[in-house]
Amino acid sequence: MSLDTNDIATDVRERGPLSAIADTQVLPAQWRVHLGLITSVLVMASPLLLAFVMSTQTVPEVYDITDISVGTDGLANYAEVFTRYGMASYMFNSLVMSIVVTVAKIAVSLLAAVALVFYDFRFKNAIFFLILFTLMFPVPVRIVPLYEMMAALGWTNTLLALTGPYVASATAVFLLRQHFMSIPDSLVESAKVDGVGPLRFLWKVLIPMSRGMISGLSVITFIYAWNQYLWPLIVVSDQSKQVVQVGMKYLQSVGNAGQTDWGLIMAGAVLTLLPPLLALIVFRGPLLETFGLSE
Repeated sequence: MSLDTNDIATDVRERGPLSAIADTQVLPAQWRVHLGLITSVLVMASPLLLAFVMSTQTVPEVYDITDISVGTDGLANYAEVFTRYGMASYMFNSLVMSIVVTVAKIAVSLLAAVALVFYDFRFKNAIFFLILFTLMFPVPVRIVPLYEMMAALGWTNTLLALTGPYVASATAVFLLRQHFMSIPDSLVESAKVDGVGPLRFLWKVLIPMSRGMISGLSVITFIYAWNQYLWPLIVVSDQSKQVVQVGMKYLQSVGNAGQTDWGLIMAGAVLTLLPPLLALIVFRGPLLETFGLSE
């Protein structure tokens, strides 16, 4: 960016020489920062861009490492993944599972957080610490007893088996509890004086005041449920009822003459990425508010 000498002279007369010199020194530094940020974004986005390029290529084009241009297949791989390999069914199953888990987990966590904050009962703190203690158990430790429970209830190979173990969330209970504790006591006392019941207080007061937190938790829960692989693989044996992450595993067996069709796999990966990406874009503000990063 070029600066005219007349403009500099005018700026010096109006704001003083030190301010004008400072602006001319800060501008190049700002451009360097922006250039560094753009470069970082491109580096982080390069795997996604490469996946999209590979999703348009044929098998020979994928194995030609010098070819990084858009392939000749175009959107044919996407159509084939949808129509021939059942990706639409897998995505629908994942969508249903994610929505059910999100709604149920938020509802249960809201009720638990209300009880832990606004009710007095024996061993309340001990119960809260017990809830947090469940975070220390990794998923593989819980798989065997959970599967035995699902088999005993006759829920295997059903939506209940997919969603049941994810309804309770110690993380969501903790975040909502901390958020509810910041609500003024005067508001709670006013509600009691007005004869507002617990459920009405939750619906009319707490939820409207916690929309940002609830929206952020919903996004996190939706993405978490969408990305589940190990538990659906174990508890669901019917391929038509499987979720999209397991469906991606089925695509890896597709190939010709011993060569994996990475074009189809990348097309499935791009399609799998779209719903979580859309959720992040739409609910970006509430998500940042949940982590305390909003402006």
